[in-house]
Amino acid sequence: MTADDSFGRLDDDDYPAYTMGRAAEMLGTTQGFLRAVGEARLITPLRSEGGHRRYSRYQLRIAARARELVDQGTPVEAACRIIVLEDQLEEAQRINAEYRRAAADPADSPGNGA
Repeated sequence: MTADDSFGRLDDDDYPAYTMGRAAEMLGTTQGFLRAVGEARLITPLRSEGGHRRYSRYQLRIAARARELVDQGTPVEAACRIIVLEDQLEEAQRINAEYRRAAADPADSPGNGA
């Protein structure tokens, strides 16, 4: 990968650009917190060739939401479950909105060549 390729990836929300130390610093939390949300399977950091955890901006946003809930007194495991359920609800609402649009305009419904 060239330097130009690396710089282009920095705009990618899924590119694991942050070390555990930097991620913890950015979130104002500890590395142990990041390990805990990883153990709860809320986020799964990529591992570098040396085995070090690397986090993407998308993962940091999720971890920040978990920290927000924990700061409000929610246990880490419960905070992780809440975030998963919030994500599932958002996806279900998106799908329902697509079905409503398709029902309102049958020409746009799947299978009609649109």
